Amino acid sequence: MIYPGLASLIKGLLLAIVTLGCAGNTSGLQFIGRGYNLTVSQGHEAKLNCSLLGMELPEIQWLKDGIAVQSADQMYIPVMEDHWISFLSLKNVERPDAGKYWCEAETIGVKAVSEAIWIMVEGVPYFTMEPKDMAVLRNTSFNMTCAAVGPPEPLTIIWWMGDSPLQRKPEGSPSFLLVPGILQTTVFSCDAHNSKGVASSRAAVVHVKGLPHPPYKLTTGEVTSTTAAVTWSPGFDNYSPLLSCTMQVLLLQDQREMYSQNIIVPPYSVVLDELKPQSNYSIRLQCANEVGNSDFTDWLPFQTIESVPLLVPQNIHLTRTGSGLLLEWEEVPPDLQNDSLQGYRVQWKQDNITQGELIVQGNQVNLTFWDPLKDLTVRVCVANSAGCGPWSDFLLVASKEEADRQRRPHTRMSWVPLVLGILTALVTVVAVALIFLRKRRKETRFGHMFGSMLGRGDPVIQFTAARSFNRRGTEVLEATLDSIGISDELKSKLTDVLIQQQQFTLGRTLGKGEFGSVREAQLKTEDGSLQKVAVKMLKTEIFCSSDIEEFLREAAFMKDFDHPNVCKLIGVSLKSRTKGRLPVPMVILPFMKHGDLHTFLLMSRIGEEPITLPIQTLVRFMIDICSGMEYLSSKNFIHRDLATRNCMR
Repeated sequence: MIYPGLASLIKGLLLAIVTLGCAGNTSGLQFIGRGYNLTVSQGHEAKLNCSLLGMELPEIQWLKDGIAVQSADQMYIPVMEDHWISFLSLKNVERPDAGKYWCEAETIGVKAVSEAIWIMVEGVPYFTMEPKDMAVLRNTSFNMTCAAVGPPEPLTIIWWMGDSPLQRKPEGSPSFLLVPGILQTTVFSCDAHNSKGVASSRAAVVHVKGLPHPPYKLTTGEVTSTTAAVTWSPGFDNYSPLLSCTMQVLLLQDQREMYSQNIIVPPYSVVLDELKPQSNYSIRLQCANEVGNSDFTDWLPFQTIESVPLLVPQNIHLTRTGSGLLLEWEEVPPDLQNDSLQGYRVQWKQDNITQGELIVQGNQVNLTFWDPLKDLTVRVCVANSAGCGPWSDFLLVASKEEADRQRRPHTRMSWVPLVLGILTALVTVVAVALIFLRKRRKETRFGHMFGSMLGRGDPVIQFTAARSFNRRGTEVLEATLDSIGISDELKSKLTDVLIQQQQFTLGRTLGKGEFGSVREAQLKTEDGSLQKVAVKMLKTEIFCSSDIEEFLREAAFMKDFDHPNVCKLIGVSLKSRTKGRLPVPMVILPFMKHGDLHTFLLMSRIGEEPITLPIQTLVRFMIDICSGMEYLSSKNFIHRDLATRNCMR
C-alpha cells in the first residue's frame, strides 16, 4: 500500500526518529549486544545498529569519538514496546569517517551507553607527507620525504624524477630520498602502492638557486640641501631571498668623491644624508643573496638644492621719521653672498598678528603701514632661493602717545550684574517647573479618579483598569474549518470527511519526522464499534495557516483515491488548542499492522529471527508499488517521495 506523500511538510514522516518518552519501566534501561569492528572499503556504505531495552519512547543518540553524529540517515524502530533498534547509515565512507561509534540514551537521570563499534576504512594509500617545493644550491645534496598510510597494509613507496621512476628498490613508509645534487630545475614525486591500488603524490618542483637580477625603478625623491630619499624595486631573487643591497654615491665635483652604503632589505628604500648643498651626485645599486651579488644598475644623477643662509642680520635699530619708522641693519659682507641671494625679508607684528612682510635689497626700509597707537615688533632675516635663514631677535617699538589728546583709562566691564541676572532667571525657571510638576502629579493621582463636581453635589468616581485577569484558566475554543483560515474551495471538499475530535482517542506514537508525527488511534464508527487507525499530524511548533492549507490540500486529493494499492483517506480532524492558537490538523488513514516496507525488509535481515523472502514475494511488492504509482499518474498526481518507508503493509 502506498502513502501518496503529503508534500514536503511531511517528507520522511513515517518511521523517522521516535520522540523521547518517559512512560514504562526505565529502571532497567540498557543496551544489549556486543561491540564489534567493521572494515569498510573507501566509497562504500557502512551500516551500524544498536539495541535498547527498558524504555517505550527513547531518544537514542549516536556519537563518534565523543561528538554527536549529525546525520539524516538515522532511524530507530520498535521490536517490542520497550525494545528498540537504532540504525545509522554512512554513505560513501571516507577516511575521516573511521573511528569509534556508540549509542547513548537517557531518561530521568538514568543513562545507558552501548558498547563501541570501531570502523576501519580501507582504500588506496593516503599521504601523510608529500614532497615539498624547495630551492637548493647547484650541485649540493638535499633530502626529500614521502609517507603514506593504509589500511590495508603493507604499502611501498616508489620515487619519480620527472617522468621516469628512479632505479631503486621500493621502500616502506616513510621513505627518504637523498639527491646528490642537480644542475637545473627538476620535478620529484612519489607513488604509494597497496592491495587496493596506487596513490600519486603532488609534484614537487626543486629550483636551483642563482644570482639575483639587478634592481629596477631606481628613483630619487624629496631631495633637500643635505638629504635625498631613494627607492627601488627588487629584481628577481632567483629562488634565494635577498639579504642586502649596496649603494654607491658619487659626488660629481672636481675631486669626484665616492663612498658605498650597505642597506639591509626590506624595505627597499633609504635616505641619504650628510650631502652637500647645491651639489651634483650620481648613485647606482646592486643587491645580494646567498649565491652572490647582482649587477649594478645604471648611474642615476640628481642635484641637491641650495641651503638657506646661515647668517643672522646684526645691529638692527629703528629711527622715527616724519613719515614713519626707518629700520636699518648691518649688511652681509660681499664675500659671504652668492648668486641666489634675494635680499632681506622684513616682518612686523602688532597684537601678535603679522601685519606685513616684504623683501628689500638694501640694508634699510621705511615702515609706514602700521598703527602708531599699538606696540610694534620687527625682525629681519637673510633670504635666498631656498628660503629664509635664521631670524633676528624681535625689536620692540613702543606705541606713540599723542600730546593733543588724553587717553581715557581702560575700564574693565563688571560681570557682577550679568551673573546675578542669570542666577535670578534660573531660580525662576526651576520654581515654575516644580509648581507645574506638583500640580501634574495631583492630577495624575486624583484627576482621573474623581470626575467634575460641577453641577453635582457628590464627586463621580471613574476608574480604568490597567490589566484584566481571568482566574478561570485558559479558554479552549472548538476548532472548525472556519477557524483555520483555509480557502472556501478546500473547505467544501473537506466538509463531508471532517471527523470530530471526540470520535477518536489518540494512542502511542508510531513514528515522527522533521515536520510531524504518526500516532495510533481508536476511531468510533457509526455502529459504535472501534476501528484502529493511523493519525498523521503536524508539529504544533512549526506551522502557520499556509502550512495547514497545504497539509489539508494533500488530504483532499487522497479523498478521491480508490485503488487497492493506494492508501485511502478515512477523514480529517482538527485538534483544538488554547484561544488565539491555530488548531492542529490531523489526517486519519487506515492502520497498517505490518508497518512500512523499509522496516520490514530490515527486520527480515537483521531482526532476532531473520528470514529469507522468496523472490516471488519481492516481485509482488514491486508489482503492487508500480500498480499504485500508475493509478496515481492516471489521476495526474505526482508523488514526489516514493520510498520504501512510504510503502505500507
